[in-house]
Amino acid sequence: MGASRHAFFSGRCQVYTTDKSGLAAIKSVDAPNPDAYKILPETISKEPLGPSVARGDDEWFAVAKWVLNALVQAEESGVTSANVDDMMDSDNPTIQRMLGTSGDMGEKLGLDSKWAYRAIKMVGNYGEIYARNVGPDTPLGLERGVNDLWTRGGLMYAPPIR
Repeated sequence: MGASRHAFFSGRCQVYTTDKSGLAAIKSVDAPNPDAYKILPETISKEPLGPSVARGDDEWFAVAKWVLNALVQAEESGVTSANVDDMMDSDNPTIQRMLGTSGDMGEKLGLDSKWAYRAIKMVGNYGEIYARNVGPDTPLGLERGVNDLWTRGGLMYAPPIR
């Protein structure tokens, strides 16, 4: 445990600040009695967190970026790990392009046409991943807030897959 966390949990200071996911992790790992601490709902800063790749690996950057976009689009389109097989027959052009039944996005990325299908099938859409790893029903207990879809007041949206 770092010096600042030690000072906080030993009572030498009354407030500890960082992004909400960091606070939730610290509370669940370092707090001697996690129920004795509260993460305040107010957001006083925004630090976007997301996937990163090594500089200069443009192909891997493109794949990581478009997989994230596909996971967000899947949530917006109602495609989940449970229904992705059924959605392969969708007549919705957005879903068709995302799942590779039309278009050539996989080829543009140097992948096959089922790249997004496999990601969704294996780990779920963005909302499923969020709920399973950091959501309200996990030890971290984070509400979606700005990490929700734009259609529900958040900031998450994906550019068209074309």
